[in-house]
Amino acid sequence: MRVTVNNLTFAYTQKLVLNKVNFSLKSGDFLTIHGKNGSGKSTMIKCFLKLLKVPDGSILLDDVDINHLKTFSNIGYVPQKNEFNYEFPITVFEILSCAYNKKRDAFYTSIINSFDLNKIYHENINNLSGGQIQRVFIARSLLNNPKLLILDEPTVGVDVDNVRTLHRILADLKKQSITIILVSHDLDFCKDLTDYCLVLNELGDYHFGKLGDEDVS
Repeated sequence: MRVTVNNLTFAYTQKLVLNKVNFSLKSGDFLTIHGKNGSGKSTMIKCFLKLLKVPDGSILLDDVDINHLKTFSNIGYVPQKNEFNYEFPITVFEILSCAYNKKRDAFYTSIINSFDLNKIYHENINNLSGGQIQRVFIARSLLNNPKLLILDEPTVGVDVDNVRTLHRILADLKKQSITIILVSHDLDFCKDLTDYCLVLNELGDYHFGKLGDEDVS
């Protein structure tokens, strides 16, 4: 999916968070967004997900204004773990079934197998490790064949082995020409995957470019 951001500006009451942000991605590009807490990373993600209203023409997906999209079926989203209510009793099977509007078929089974979820398929989500939960969330986000995948801090609270697994998964998805936007503080995790970095700061300024020239004054 092609992504175009044109002079994206957003403010909460009197606080400017995003100030005339411009960048574009081709299908299959991998963008890492990083910056200090309060720099606007979550705001940027909420704009992409239409959780915050942006002016017409600010965000285009495959040349279509995001405000004119009626469905987000081509967009997958993996939230931060702390956005999920772990007190709610639900199994992996129930999470995935709710996200898939078809009967279990070959494609559904291939997702289950790819993420090695058979052993935990009927487990309550509360019994899983951080890495297992992330695999479930990523699998859920891929069930509708998204062209754009957005992940918010997916390595937080995840052990080393599952971080390696996540890296392999993202590398495989990139080869499939899925456009990936990753919010992360861990640049070492994604440095060999990243095509571009978007660095935000608390003043609303930003820098977009290749990894290595990402400083924002």
